[in-house]
Amino acid sequence: VNLVESGGGVVQAGGSLRLTCVASGSTHNIYAMGWWRQTPGKQRELVATHTNYGTTNYGNALKDRFTISRNNAGNTAYLQMNSLKPEDTGVYYCAAQRKFRPTGAEYDWWGQGTQVTVSS
Repeated sequence: VNLVESGGGVVQAGGSLRLTCVASGSTHNIYAMGWWRQTPGKQRELVATHTNYGTTNYGNALKDRFTISRNNAGNTAYLQMNSLKPEDTGVYYCAAQRKFRPTGAEYDWWGQGTQVTVSS
């Protein structure tokens, strides 16, 4: 499975961005897709995940501003980010998890990342 992110860029604080992740290849093997981010000085952290059953999970304090969704085919994930803050600046990575993995397993495929910069 190959993942390609798009939609990153520069936005002013308070603005919005929508990230898109398109999966190709053996997408029938995908159970979940998600977004992680690497912000300056911090470890990579969970932003949000979305399973084939529509179950979503968000990182701490992000659910109020960020929304993850997927298309009906399940091969594209979106991350709508609203009320962006300078501390949201970082590289946002899309990832996908294969089916039949145990709960809490690592995600199997990763994109190259897209830069999001929020100016104050």
